[in-house]
Amino acid sequence: MVERWKHASKQHLTPRLFHEVVQALRAAVATAQGDQEGAEASKFQVTDSAVFNALVSFCIRDLLGCLQKLLFGKAPKGSSRVQQPSSSPLWGKLRLDVKAYLGSVIQLVACVAETTVAAALLQHVGNSVPYFLTFPRQCRMLLKRMVTLWSTGEETLRVLAFLVLSRVCRHKKDTFLSPVLKQMYITYVRNCKFTSPSALPLINFMQRTLTELLALDTGVAYQHAFLYIRQLAVHLRNAMTTRRKETYQSVYNWQFVHCLRLWCHVLSTMCPSEALQPLIYPLAQVVIGCIKLVPTARYYPLRMHCVRALTLLSERTGVFIPVLPFVLEVFQQVDFNRRPGRMSSKPINFAVVLKLSKVNLQEKAYRDGLLEQLYDLTLEYLHSQAHTIAFPELALPAVLQLKSFLRECKVANYCRQMRQLLEKVQENADHICSRRQRASFGVSSQQAVDAWEKQTREEGTPLTKYYSQWRKLRDREIQLEISGKEQLEDLDFPKIKRPKLGDKKDEDRVEFKDLFDLDSDEDGTTDFSERGMPGSSGAQQRAEDEDEDGSSSSEASHLEDGGPDAEAGLVPLELWLLAQGPEDELQDLQLSEEED
Repeated sequence: MVERWKHASKQHLTPRLFHEVVQALRAAVATAQGDQEGAEASKFQVTDSAVFNALVSFCIRDLLGCLQKLLFGKAPKGSSRVQQPSSSPLWGKLRLDVKAYLGSVIQLVACVAETTVAAALLQHVGNSVPYFLTFPRQCRMLLKRMVTLWSTGEETLRVLAFLVLSRVCRHKKDTFLSPVLKQMYITYVRNCKFTSPSALPLINFMQRTLTELLALDTGVAYQHAFLYIRQLAVHLRNAMTTRRKETYQSVYNWQFVHCLRLWCHVLSTMCPSEALQPLIYPLAQVVIGCIKLVPTARYYPLRMHCVRALTLLSERTGVFIPVLPFVLEVFQQVDFNRRPGRMSSKPINFAVVLKLSKVNLQEKAYRDGLLEQLYDLTLEYLHSQAHTIAFPELALPAVLQLKSFLRECKVANYCRQMRQLLEKVQENADHICSRRQRASFGVSSQQAVDAWEKQTREEGTPLTKYYSQWRKLRDREIQLEISGKEQLEDLDFPKIKRPKLGDKKDEDRVEFKDLFDLDSDEDGTTDFSERGMPGSSGAQQRAEDEDEDGSSSSEASHLEDGGPDAEAGLVPLELWLLAQGPEDELQDLQLSEEED
């Protein structure tokens, strides 16, 4: 029957035929959802999986094109404008069936688990957006489902869901943009509660896509940004005034930090914007207040996240933000010469950490990672200001701090990194000074200064050239580190079980006791050479080492006073007979206690 419908629809789709297909799809969806009452009440019964697949495939691939042809005939060539289904003369006859069809498609999106099928279904939904826009209730149901897929689905499904959201919001900004942005922001905050290396790409994707939708309308973006930045400021104010652990935790968490990063990214991306320009200062104040709330070493990772957000905001907007003091302050608070209290097998990933434990602060990996972060943050911020006319004065505190660090630090690896950074900063400062000396305008001429900085940026500076090379190497290093971790996680390494030292000694005693209770001479000679007793090369080597070190004075004196026995090089059998004989020479060994 499905094949007959497909053949008839391609030739000429009629309202009656479309009604039958919609009823069959509703029955198939009811069966897939386990709705027995809905399936029994329908005219059709879909119980075979092959029939279900054929029907869904027909609706996704062919039905929409046939419906479009029925409503409008052939589309005019070169027409990019979306045709409204309600403008067709046949819309009155097809309206209820189209509404039922769209409802079935939304239900089908919710119950499909296969990624490839869901991706094809979302592409079909994207093409059906003009029909959804005709029915506000179905459109709201669709947007709710798309927001869910946008935040929790597989990567391909997230992208397709966002394309549907973007297309709906572009056509109906006044109706759907603000509710969609609110729901997406709430979902974003909910998904940022925990951060891990696997969750970080999803969070970054949500940041970029949410910023793209906010950029559709700066007026709506200002309303949402003002509201949510104010909420962050209220949380920070409560934490600063009450000074309790609960209020600190309301600020020092991943949700708060990711919200700060989101709004810094939004204002940076949408700049220049007259509507959003007034929000730069309050947002920067909230980020700075977050850094100063608990300025201890355990929250250095959180400080790094805030510094990166401020650096991005300052670079993209062109607004000067005093970021460098929060980085240079760490050099004065941490003693890099202090010997670590314990060693760590793996480095600390500052990208997915907000707070360090007391044990972490004693590890060598903490200082290595911290110095690497300080290097990165100092270079990133100075690179963002490398073309400015005031760079020599701006970089002077960093130059003085780096020189002080190099004088006091005794760790060669740390000094090598910071010396390289210091040389690049001084080289860039000298370059700006030489260009300033050739300038013919005054400091008060803002337009001339802007033109000079623009030209300097285009020509490039020593620090920007170095930063571009360093950024490529750094990104490659991060990718190799991630890929290496994934490969190591896939490997199943065997566990090595080492016996305890006491058990090993007891086991050796048993072996040596059995060794001296042998019954045959032949077995005795074999076991002596295998076990490494006197007569084997390994035992001789150990004896020579003990004599050289002077650690076993009694054994050394035994060999020296033994005279003929030691020098003659007796075979193992003779040594064994000597040990078993009734009259051995052990009494003569009393002389070994005397010193020569």
